[in-house]
Amino acid sequence: EAQLLFERDEWQAAFILNRKEPPETPPSLNEVVRLVARLGGFLARKGDGEPGVKTIWQGLQRVMDFAAGIKYAREIGHE
Repeated sequence: EAQLLFERDEWQAAFILNRKEPPETPPSLNEVVRLVARLGGFLARKGDGEPGVKTIWQGLQRVMDFAAGIKYAREIGHE
């Protein structure tokens, strides 16, 4: 389950940045990690294997920035 490592705003940000509708319930951890990796440049082609540390790190930076924006917007009353 994604909520083991990601806060709700973070895994939702991964979906939004990939132009996908976030699910109501927490998705699997693998699904979120792959979405994060795609944001870091992972292409997710059939023969590509698993994403590497660098692509996950780069995607995670984007997700964290976006999630911080979501939290800030909520704090100032713009849900």
